[in-house]
Amino acid sequence: MKNLALLLLFGTALFPLHAQPGLGGTPTTGSGGQTSVQANPGLGNGARGPDTSRPITITGKVTFDDGSPGVANITIERICSGIPKTVAYADVKGRFTFQWGDRNMVVADAADAGPGPRSAGYGSAQSAGGANALAVDPFANRMINCELRANLAGYQSDTVSLFNKQIVDDSNVGTIVLHRIGGVEGASISVTSALAPKDAQKAYQRGLDSMLKSKNDDAVKDFGKALSLYPQYADAWMNLGKVYLEKKSIDPARSAFVKAIDADPKLVTPYVELGLLAARNANWQDSCKYLDRAVELDPVDYPQAWYADAVANYNLKQYGPAEKSARTAVKLDPNHVNPRSGYLLGLVLAEKHDYAGAVTELTEFLKLAPHTPDLAQVQGELAQYEKLAAASK
Repeated sequence: MKNLALLLLFGTALFPLHAQPGLGGTPTTGSGGQTSVQANPGLGNGARGPDTSRPITITGKVTFDDGSPGVANITIERICSGIPKTVAYADVKGRFTFQWGDRNMVVADAADAGPGPRSAGYGSAQSAGGANALAVDPFANRMINCELRANLAGYQSDTVSLFNKQIVDDSNVGTIVLHRIGGVEGASISVTSALAPKDAQKAYQRGLDSMLKSKNDDAVKDFGKALSLYPQYADAWMNLGKVYLEKKSIDPARSAFVKAIDADPKLVTPYVELGLLAARNANWQDSCKYLDRAVELDPVDYPQAWYADAVANYNLKQYGPAEKSARTAVKLDPNHVNPRSGYLLGLVLAEKHDYAGAVTELTEFLKLAPHTPDLAQVQGELAQYEKLAAASK
């Protein structure tokens, strides 16, 4: 058996948390699973776009289709050419606001990791807009090719197209509706959030804003304030753990995730985070324990959890569960953002002596990722499995 250790799981920039192919457009996947987008048509020589010398304020609201009250922590994303970027968090009444005009916003952040599902990449994005170099105002062009959506695990979001929006005035984009997906037991926002005192909610919202601006020290203080007022604030513990991860403070992060689960055992993200942390230390038993629970609570929103669960089970020589998890990871990634899920499936099938199946999966992986860093190794494995498949016939 090949020991995957951490190479397969963390050897390349595979995924931010909660990633899944986007709903707002389809990026193309090239060598090694890197995401790219097609260029947008420009305005043409001599064309004049709207003035973007000043930022404009975009506002709107998020609601649930069943009329249930809003909660903080719902991520608002703008998607340009299929590439998402977190731009705001809705408050407890579902309201959101952000400024469009900071040109840094139009470049997709490779590590963008908003708290919800269906963001568009395990890897990095080369461009958020790819506008024609001849366009006088490529920034304006990118907005025309953009839309907004809410991002919350367990829910399908309507989208708001910005195609007909003028960027010369401040704008209210209206209401984005979230629709519950059946078969999801877990939650991406804790029920404890609705019970938090108002002062704790305000501190928590400040923490989210600080996270969005990468002000990690401020976020730690904000979430700490919220937790001092309401120790059972599971979402605050969870996001405090994320901030500690950004600060590379692993032990405090792990402790925060455990406290989030203690406060709300149905909150999915802490299980995913703890499973990935255990995998980094090759603690496959704990990794399986947490990831198994994560995908049980939410089997549709976390393909990276299925993938990591397959890695953990493979290393534990539990090939039945490893095959199930790897196949689910492949199924939840129709755009092949993480082609290594198929490679892992091939290795699992080889251990189960299904060499023909292994050949199929490794051949497909090399088509999707012809420049993978371990090309020679994969080619050698493929040749070996081809011989074994022929001999078994």
